[in-house]
Amino acid sequence: MSAEIESPKFSDFLESSPPNQTVAITDLMKMKLFRGQKYSCLTTPEIQLHCSHENCNGVRFFRCISGHDIYLEDGEDKNAFLIYLCSNCQSHMKEFAVKASRDLEGNSGSIYKFGENPVYGPPVPTKVLKLVGADRELFLKGRRCENQGLGVGAFVYYRRVVENQKNKILKEVRKVLAQLPVASSKIEIIDKAIAETQFSKAIAIAGPAIPESLYIGGHNPLTLLYRALSEGIHNQTDEQCLDVATSARVILFELSERLSQALKDEAELSHALNRLLSKID
Repeated sequence: MSAEIESPKFSDFLESSPPNQTVAITDLMKMKLFRGQKYSCLTTPEIQLHCSHENCNGVRFFRCISGHDIYLEDGEDKNAFLIYLCSNCQSHMKEFAVKASRDLEGNSGSIYKFGENPVYGPPVPTKVLKLVGADRELFLKGRRCENQGLGVGAFVYYRRVVENQKNKILKEVRKVLAQLPVASSKIEIIDKAIAETQFSKAIAIAGPAIPESLYIGGHNPLTLLYRALSEGIHNQTDEQCLDVATSARVILFELSERLSQALKDEAELSHALNRLLSKID
């Protein structure tokens, strides 16, 4: 005899269920007293989500600030917006668009998630958003396409972001080189690559100057990105485009992490040296 699958809690649904699906919930409703009368309304439970605010940058408790008064009669359906606020920073919000359906009796029912904002999916590291700069929204659209399995859309958005932000990425590489004991000629190479308007040529020019600390699996990360996103999409299936787009996004995530770590390491080293030298003096 197969074990009965337990319905998720409403909090679990809000935290981890992707959009565009209906889920049965046992604790969907609760009784609320209003002007001496009892009514059934959505439970709006406390949830835990990743907060990208600079004061948080981690999982925090979120509490509902709008949507407490969604009342449903037996067997009734109702669309609703639920707005949650981070209890820590009191700034970052999460919005859900749902359709709740109450069962004919009890506190159970089913709920459909139309969407959520910020979009569903693993959080995008702040370092990545800083790296893509002005193309933040384009990148997030690509991430949304990737989460929904839309390969061509994800591929096109990611390629636009990388090409548009070519100079921003190269300038970050230049910052790393400026803190290393390297020949000035390498910095000049990066400057030349920044001045080059054609993406493929710029990547080729910059190649010899990329520090090994930024290499991924022994490979130049900029070359990896170029190879992934330079292929045409017309002869590829949506599934193939999704695979390439995901790979490019993973490389971009890792590059942003290595750039940040390289600059942090040098800053800490410089601070330590200055502190020691000041004591000697």
